[in-house]
Amino acid sequence: MLDPAINSFFIERKETWLKKNVKASMDELQVKELSQVCEQQFSLNEWLPNAAKRAGQISMATHPCTFSHPSARKNKNGYVSSVLVNVERIEDGFLKTGNVSAATDALGNAAALDVYKFLTLMMADGKSLLEHIQQDTDLATALLTIKSVSYQELKAGFMAMAESSAENITSSKIKQVYFPVGDNDIANSETNNYHQLSLLTNSGMVYQLRSRLDKLRFSDEIKELRDKKRKNEFSEQGFSEIYGLTTIGYGGTKPQNISVLNNQNGGKAHLLSSLPPSIEKRDVYFPTSDFFVESFKKYDYADTFKALHKVFEDHRNNIETRDKRDRYLQDIIDLLIEKMWSVRAISQAQYHQETSKIASHQLTWLHSDYEKERESSDQWLDKLVIEISRWISRSYEKVLARKAITLGEEERLLFANIVEHNREFLK
Repeated sequence: MLDPAINSFFIERKETWLKKNVKASMDELQVKELSQVCEQQFSLNEWLPNAAKRAGQISMATHPCTFSHPSARKNKNGYVSSVLVNVERIEDGFLKTGNVSAATDALGNAAALDVYKFLTLMMADGKSLLEHIQQDTDLATALLTIKSVSYQELKAGFMAMAESSAENITSSKIKQVYFPVGDNDIANSETNNYHQLSLLTNSGMVYQLRSRLDKLRFSDEIKELRDKKRKNEFSEQGFSEIYGLTTIGYGGTKPQNISVLNNQNGGKAHLLSSLPPSIEKRDVYFPTSDFFVESFKKYDYADTFKALHKVFEDHRNNIETRDKRDRYLQDIIDLLIEKMWSVRAISQAQYHQETSKIASHQLTWLHSDYEKERESSDQWLDKLVIEISRWISRSYEKVLARKAITLGEEERLLFANIVEHNREFLK
């Protein structure tokens, strides 16, 4: 008795053949005759010898050359070597061949894909039919013992699909690199040795990735969870999203010419984003040594100081001139207070005590943890008022350079007075 998977395979093949060949115009007798032809064609005595001859047209491979270039299958020296790698799994944390459980691929004549499907059928015991044939099990012996051809001849034909190439043949269409080995002393050309490496793709891993991503994105469970989120319904279970995926196509309109796995997946695979992380540029930094030096750029206040300079040059001493002067000075203080609040907002995240050299009165002023100290004492604020007055003088001289007028005690007292008026806003 044949394994259920084998029975299902032949039933499907017969149905497909009859659907293709039976025409609506045929009478009952013609349909019956075709059914008999179909039964004969897919009998073990006829189909197995034919399949064994065609098995060699398909080569099992873990790294098909056609993923590097669709025309790399054959060159003037013959067919490119079939690479079938069997690597023991190693718990070393690397994503590589052997460490991922992935299906073995195959490439070759698309007309022989039915043989590949037959040999990769999973039997009731969890082994593939090909494994049974390799191990000469009772199932394989019973299946391949027919009248027309010997068991050994059928086995040899089927096993040709899983045989590695006798010699290593590559193709110029495959990307290649020269990898230095041994003593590569540039001065001594005789010792310069290289391996020429042809870079191939593990197609099983490519489509294992697609399978996992599709399950993560489109499984019924994920669709249900997304629907709950959209309806704002509670769920104890969360789900993950994968962004920045790219879909790549192999083989164009003929994915079957690339490989079996490629054909099964419609030639489409997914690529994870390998771009460097997009780091948001900080506009505000917590100062490491001095707020006035590190938190301001010249362009922050240059226009205001230039406008203030024009007022200083105006020798008219009237209420309009004085109001304009005080308004520009208040604009500068407002800018400083705005910076103060911006720095306080990021103080918890950016302040590092071990690397900070900032003065204690500035730390008290700027760090959100010192709110109580700011309210309970004014010593820090007294120092700050003096420091701000000096900063205004320095900044004016820095912006105007040679054009700056020489500031006297009267101007410095004016600056201190403006700062003093804003004392409470600096806490």
